Amino acid sequence: MISRRDFLRNSSMAVLGATLVTRVQAASLPEAPRQTKATMTPPLLPPDGRPYNPVVTLNGWTLPWRRRKGWKEFHLIAEPVVREIAPGMKAHLWGYNGQSPGPTIECVEGDRVRIFVTNRLPEHTTIHWHGVRLPNGMDGVGGLTQPQIPAGKTFVYEFEMKHSGTFMYHPHADEMVQMAMGMMGFIVVHPKNPNQYRVDRDFVFLLAAYDIDPGSYTPRVAEMLNFNLWTFNSRVFPGIDHLVVRKGDRVRIRMGNLTMTSHPIHIHGYNFAVTCTDGGWVPKSAQWPETTIDVPVGALRAVEFIADAPGDWAFHCHKSHHTMNAMGHQVPTMIGVDQKGIAEKIGKLVPEYMVMGEKGMAEMAAMAMPLPDNTLPMMTGHGPFGPIEMGGMFTVVKVREGLAREDYQDPGWYRHPPGTLAYELKDGPELD
Repeated sequence: MISRRDFLRNSSMAVLGATLVTRVQAASLPEAPRQTKATMTPPLLPPDGRPYNPVVTLNGWTLPWRRRKGWKEFHLIAEPVVREIAPGMKAHLWGYNGQSPGPTIECVEGDRVRIFVTNRLPEHTTIHWHGVRLPNGMDGVGGLTQPQIPAGKTFVYEFEMKHSGTFMYHPHADEMVQMAMGMMGFIVVHPKNPNQYRVDRDFVFLLAAYDIDPGSYTPRVAEMLNFNLWTFNSRVFPGIDHLVVRKGDRVRIRMGNLTMTSHPIHIHGYNFAVTCTDGGWVPKSAQWPETTIDVPVGALRAVEFIADAPGDWAFHCHKSHHTMNAMGHQVPTMIGVDQKGIAEKIGKLVPEYMVMGEKGMAEMAAMAMPLPDNTLPMMTGHGPFGPIEMGGMFTVVKVREGLAREDYQDPGWYRHPPGTLAYELKDGPELD
């Protein structure tokens, strides 16, 4: 886990509103831990204060805090980062504390939080606390509710978490650039009563989209529609963490959408109930069973289910082009086109040329084709029976018996009991 240091005790700080930190105050800033690896960190158990069941951030981590004079203090640093989108591809993004998305902030309803925000970007920024009810001067809209945070400066946000729920943070300054570059993070506010809305496993991630040309590293920030990388927490399949679950657990999955389109998120093998949005908890009387929930732009959704069916269950966006990587948007459809004659002619000029798309695109997942630098195959990932032929917003919920309570390690692929695996029909005796 992330180490903490002792901090200076005898320092005074009087901060009103989202204000600039002076040189004297900077001496008492809390530590700003950083993580650069896209590895899921174990849940951060609260070291003090009200108890709660912590969340797990896919390919991410929770930001530690210090307690000082009744405040829970966090330190975010807005800065350029390098994010591994999946093994074989990295992106030059902007984020917080070494990563995009930034670390998850966890606290409890009723906590007084003080969040220091240091700007190490080449331009000004702010942070908006999406869905959190707070004083107007803490809302983080540059030019409207506060001055912009200049490059090299630190501002302080102070407010009480008045209600529990599922929220996020992101800039409200040069949004087209800063959000397109990956500046976002999750906020989870737990209820005062640790048994209220309690689940056994609580996963969080943000939906983001990027347009990064093969061979390049920086997203096109002016893109509005034709993105080629659709991500869970700035990761694409097969680089996205699996959701490892113990059989019988009550599971919550919290999702926030900061892309420019909606995402119908679908689970296999289960139905779930939508139990929370960025507006608050959904009363049980208003919940209904679903297998797919559309997550609108700028919204959060939390779903819950009982993990009573062991297996490796797909979990993905149901817009099919959102489960692909590095797509070309001008590729012609060649299905049914006889390319034999032209393939022979091109083969004389390009000896390694091969026909693609005549019978569909599945062959692309099975072939190890040469790729430009710093990009990924359109369809990728392998399972126990061959290519999975997915990418983008796709992962697997792995439900297993016998896991320890805090065990999130990959248990490997599911072993199907006899008689529970689809099979090929062959000539022989009639079926029972």
